[in-house]
Amino acid sequence: MAIVWQKTVDNIDYQVRSAGNTKRLYTDGVFHSQYNSKKPVTGSVWDLLLLPAFFHPLGKLRRVLVLGVGGGAVVNQLNDFLSPESIDAVELNPVHLRIARRFFGVDRANVNLHQADAVEWLKSYRGPKFDLIIDDLFGEEAGEPCRAVAAEKTWCQLLRRNLSTDGTLVMNFDTPAGRRNSYWHDNESHRWSKYFEFSTPLYSNSVGVWTRQVSENLASRFRANLCQFSDLDANKKSCKLSYLMRQK
Repeated sequence: MAIVWQKTVDNIDYQVRSAGNTKRLYTDGVFHSQYNSKKPVTGSVWDLLLLPAFFHPLGKLRRVLVLGVGGGAVVNQLNDFLSPESIDAVELNPVHLRIARRFFGVDRANVNLHQADAVEWLKSYRGPKFDLIIDDLFGEEAGEPCRAVAAEKTWCQLLRRNLSTDGTLVMNFDTPAGRRNSYWHDNESHRWSKYFEFSTPLYSNSVGVWTRQVSENLASRFRANLCQFSDLDANKKSCKLSYLMRQK
């Protein structure tokens, strides 16, 4: 991959690399985002953050909150396939936001980018509730990605309070053990309609999905929705999705 942009800010090295139309963001050597506007399905972990949106009936996903923008891959994917009425995206790192706008094209009219601490932003938020919240709050530790906000009771309940009555919460964990140690794993499971885990053979990430969506067979609706898009239809050879879904 060629380096198309590089800058050191406050002793942190940022790089945007490209291979054809694919752009990647690296922060101090840690791989944060990948996106290709012509092939938005990556076959990797970012797809796992997008996929839970398809538990909702098509055309009904209105308000989305993304916590942790990076280069904005999942923000773009949401617009590529579903075009919600609004996407609020919160990112602590101002350099990431500048990169997302300049190199990843995160500039569509329905996207509101906020440079802020996600926890403080959500504590002070008083607007309408969200149909989908994606918690992808990651930092770096010893050259490896790690969750930036612990998935403990106070944070998890704050996330849930800001969900609509049929909303879905998506939380990214660096390992399955991280997900199992989260507050939701053993607490108040009765407060959700369904609970799923998404993973991919390519990465160790485990994405937990807790939803209030009610359906006799939510997994069947999910698969039927995917089939409406050629890039997401597993029956087509062109589909690059690579994921496992388990209902808990």
